[in-house]
Amino acid sequence: MEEADKNNQYDFFAFLSRMRYISRWGLMRNTVPENIQEHSLDVAVIAHALAMIRNTYFEGKLDASRAALYGIFHDASEIFTGDMPTPVKHFNPDFKQSFHQLEDKARRKLLAMLPPELSSVYEPLFFFDDEEEYVKLVKAADKIAALTKCIEEGKSGNHEFRRAEAEHFEQLSASTLPEVIYFLEKLLPGYRLSLDELKLG
Repeated sequence: MEEADKNNQYDFFAFLSRMRYISRWGLMRNTVPENIQEHSLDVAVIAHALAMIRNTYFEGKLDASRAALYGIFHDASEIFTGDMPTPVKHFNPDFKQSFHQLEDKARRKLLAMLPPELSSVYEPLFFFDDEEEYVKLVKAADKIAALTKCIEEGKSGNHEFRRAEAEHFEQLSASTLPEVIYFLEKLLPGYRLSLDELKLG
């Protein structure tokens, strides 16, 4: 390590650890609050699963580990922007575009908190818009994670998420990704069961 670098402070990971303080579903009454750190793990696990399903059953050749990494970092910009409710984010095309630009600036701000050598390594994990298959996969995983949250709230007797659950399920059911349909048919039903109803082996 160069002498000049020894005195530099890099706060990238300290800021990432604060994802746990950014709450999701700000306009909704939550039985169990959810933060973007928890959500990002869910998305990573589901993105990895979708890639594995594609590769196993539908002759895919995706890198499942890379899909998981994209899931981990997909909402990191919200450390600075907060979790913007979807109806607000999509209020009109101009605002949506401006918000995307803000998200890009937030990602750049985070990457600037790393040494240049590490920043260049992490950059592709924050900016993968040109990798269409992974973009579709992570967006689907994001929506599935949101759907499972809605299901959990419904199981707790909270009807606040009823419409969101129906909309997410309808949108996912229309997906052209076969791995998404497989997940809905084979893996999603377990989320609707109680612990006693789940098969333990």
